[in-house]
Amino acid sequence: MSDTLADMITRIRNGQKANKVSVKAIYSKLNINVCEVLKREGYIDGYEVEGENKKDISITLKYFKGSPLINKIEKITKQGCRVYSSVEEIPKTIGGLGTTILSTSKGVMSDADARNQKVGGEVLISVF
Repeated sequence: MSDTLADMITRIRNGQKANKVSVKAIYSKLNINVCEVLKREGYIDGYEVEGENKKDISITLKYFKGSPLINKIEKITKQGCRVYSSVEEIPKTIGGLGTTILSTSKGVMSDADARNQKVGGEVLISVF
């Protein structure tokens, strides 16, 4: 698997369409950091590293009155076309109602945190 982040996003999207309680994703440091931001922003209930030698991440999905909290989740940067943004040009998802997740020099963080810390970086995910 060359793009574990895209695989994790697809598993979350498919799991919520099937009303699953949790999904499993491939372990990577980037995936753990993205899960931490999703949990902090309230899009997932939690995550847990499972298996011998950290093989899987179990992600507990979050629902409100039977409908998933994540309406749309998509990867912005691709392997062949990286998208970078300065702090002034960080995109707002649906006029600020959603969250954009960035990989910065200070770690993986949401767009609001990146603006507060005045850092730009690679735009990874848009979620709302």
